Amino acid sequence: MDYELLAGLLDRHGGALVLFARQLCDAPEDVVQEAFVKLAGLDRPPENSAAWLFRVVRNGAVDASLAARRRRRHETEAAARSAPWFDPADGEGRAGVDPDEAERALAELAIAEREVIVARLWGGLTFEQIAEALGTSSSSAHRLYNRGLTVLRERLGAPCRDTRRNPR
Repeated sequence: MDYELLAGLLDRHGGALVLFARQLCDAPEDVVQEAFVKLAGLDRPPENSAAWLFRVVRNGAVDASLAARRRRRHETEAAARSAPWFDPADGEGRAGVDPDEAERALAELAIAEREVIVARLWGGLTFEQIAEALGTSSSSAHRLYNRGLTVLRERLGAPCRDTRRNPR
């Protein structure tokens, strides 16, 4: 495949192909890139390269859209089957905390804080183990943990305590 031809096609049709794919899927740039990779892999260019690209982009966008829909459905079904993060006690959350509200508050934390809290409370890891897993220092892991618990306390209006004897 002549790379000057590819560059010319990309210059002339790249933007329109992305716009075309965007009507059908959430990752139009990926679909267009894949179409150009397929075109580059051909021994000789199609008779009408622009029409060929639009067809390949359309097919790729439809496939990407279907795959994304399937993935979302599977993720939703898996989430519905998964155990809740917080167990309700007699229909009420422990210490008066609503389990759904607690799960939402945890999900809204900054990712670094949430990672440390989940690793500590659900995973039972020490701060040294968490630091190793996250590529940070144990003092940073401890700081993230405390900051995350403070935010949870504020949002939930309830104590969030780690009752483990050896916090390190």
